Amino acid sequence: MPFGLLVHVAGLHYLPFKKIKNMSQKYRWLLQSTLGLVLTGAGLSMAIDAGFEKFAGNPWVIYGTIALIVFNSGICITIDAGLANLKTHFQKD
Repeated sequence: MPFGLLVHVAGLHYLPFKKIKNMSQKYRWLLQSTLGLVLTGAGLSMAIDAGFEKFAGNPWVIYGTIALIVFNSGICITIDAGLANLKTHFQKD
């Protein structure tokens, strides 16, 4: 998985990310969808705030870039949760 590779490259392999594979599909879906929606909302709020900073004439480029990264990460995690949920429904049949 790309997420596991990212965790390993970032040096975060001591965190319990490998346990996500072992948890039940329903709990994984619930955890990923919640985290994805929280990150999407936070990223959108940060992007709006960066827009206000730009309008006020303050430095905004780095903050806006981080906001877009958080927003896109949330969208990707939410989509992955939805695909995992669909996969479990089709495997039952």
